[in-house]
Amino acid sequence: MFSTTTYTTRREALKKKMKSGILIFPGNKETGMNYKDNWYPFRQDSSFLYYFGINLPDLYVIIDLDEGKEILFGDDLTPEDMVWVGASEPLANQAEKCGIKEVQPTSKVKDVIQKAKQNGQTLHYLPPYRSRVTIELSELLGFPVSTIGRNYSIEFVKAVIAQRSIKSSEEIKELHKAVNITASMHRHAIKNTKHGVTEKQIAGELQAIAIAGGGNISFPIILTKNGQYLHNHATQARVENGDIVLCDCGAETEMGYAGDMTRTFPVAERFTDIQREIYSIVLEAHESAAAALKPGYRFKDAHLLACTRIVEGLKGLGLMKGDTEEAVNAGAHTLFFQCGLGHFMGLDVHDMENFGEQLVGYNEDLKKSEEFGLKSLRLGKELEAGNVLTVEPGIYFNPFLIDSWKAKGKYTAFVNYDEVEKFKTFGGMRVEEDFLITSGGKELLGDPLAKTIEEIEELKNA
Repeated sequence: MFSTTTYTTRREALKKKMKSGILIFPGNKETGMNYKDNWYPFRQDSSFLYYFGINLPDLYVIIDLDEGKEILFGDDLTPEDMVWVGASEPLANQAEKCGIKEVQPTSKVKDVIQKAKQNGQTLHYLPPYRSRVTIELSELLGFPVSTIGRNYSIEFVKAVIAQRSIKSSEEIKELHKAVNITASMHRHAIKNTKHGVTEKQIAGELQAIAIAGGGNISFPIILTKNGQYLHNHATQARVENGDIVLCDCGAETEMGYAGDMTRTFPVAERFTDIQREIYSIVLEAHESAAAALKPGYRFKDAHLLACTRIVEGLKGLGLMKGDTEEAVNAGAHTLFFQCGLGHFMGLDVHDMENFGEQLVGYNEDLKKSEEFGLKSLRLGKELEAGNVLTVEPGIYFNPFLIDSWKAKGKYTAFVNYDEVEKFKTFGGMRVEEDFLITSGGKELLGDPLAKTIEEIEELKNA
């Protein structure tokens, strides 16, 4: 946990924004994988961690803004519980660490909520993303389950987004730690992905590094020779010399902060000539977009800048043609770059995505696009000092998309399909780094990791 002052200061800032009513914070619960007592790894709700820092299941906190009260609801372990899991610190001690003075048993949550409801207080809660929490909120609030997912407090959501979007110095330190563990995972992948090993073998070794770092992975590892599929997780496929491997992975620290990086590298000791050509285009798109980052700059413009660099590079290889700006405006580049340039990162790898991308990554002046490609851009609005985000352009030769668009005659003014056909077995490439927006521009999170062709080949052969 951070200091007590950190959590009390965060809550005081939240109270000033919210003014009246009660704020309801459900923590997450243990969830069975295939039966009740065989659990998925527990992960606390990120907003609960942000305001309270207690990483235990089955907790609630209610902040009564009108009476100035904060109550933690939960139950200490019984002697029988301790037979199975050992002793744990009393809940009252943990409440004290985050600055909460009152602790009540879980059975009292409903009484407090119903009293507030009878008194005409506004009941503020955040949109739930787990079905069990949705059902519990329905029971506690006395509202139909079908209404819980849409009747959350927009005011509450916006207040939380405003706070969590700007990272404190303590958070930045944790994020540097997460990114450095992530970089260690990537160094291992680059050095140890050799002819004949399976994707899962390397992915397992990477997860071990994350766990040894004190936390776990921040999302399921993507390590694949089929990088043309954007979220293709590791399989039992064996990699061979000549393959290109895309590794997108991240570590999560013990306190829940995420790293998220991607490197693409050859299985053999060197990139082939054509692999070098495509990688160089991706790297140029990455460097151009990253260089533009600063407060007040729209991230959507960074995305479009990366798209422009990709079109220019593919035109140089004869895969695209025509006017670059017209091609980007038409969306022809999305045959090769189907996703967004990046996203916020923090206590979630896609930070606060549970609140909805329009509220987190956009604003009243900039609505999220519904166009293919742009609709996958999670972040578009102007950047602020304190934002933490990823930059991750890529080129993906998806054979199904190529066949479909060629058959439909899509974007023939901009795409040389006869040349693109030759790349249907190429795979995909992505380069991803994590940045902090500063008052003067941007700062790379973590220590530098091999990124250029020469650096990757040197690390590969070290």
